[in-house]
Amino acid sequence: MPELSQEIDRGRAVLPFGLAEVTGPSMVPTLHHGDRLVVQYGARTRPGDVIVLRHPFQQDLLVVKRAVELRESGWWVLGDNGYAGGDSTDYGAVPEELVLGRVRFRYRPLGPDRRSPLAVLRWALSAARLVFPDRSASRRLRAR
Repeated sequence: MPELSQEIDRGRAVLPFGLAEVTGPSMVPTLHHGDRLVVQYGARTRPGDVIVLRHPFQQDLLVVKRAVELRESGWWVLGDNGYAGGDSTDYGAVPEELVLGRVRFRYRPLGPDRRSPLAVLRWALSAARLVFPDRSASRRLRAR
């Protein structure tokens, strides 16, 4: 579940992009606890996309999940970690108006213990990456 660094004004973002921080294991192996996300607000959602949404029952709580399929009542969303829970299997389809944006980019912050030149180089090569939609995961997760 992310913490957004940008205020949202009546369902619309003030800026088209914002930052979020992942907390919890529900999107492992795609995202890990502590990852930072660049979110594009208002972007079109398609099956397989990693999205940020408001929790249907606690709308002050933001959640990062994978959009699996669009149903009549909204998006069916699942975490990539099937053992973590906290997705549509618990609360059903999420209305489209609760979907805030699409995750475009992920980076891991440099830890305080990584100060040697080799550690910084390894971090620089692995810390940042685009978050692509995973159509195969969408099909695989839909079966759950």
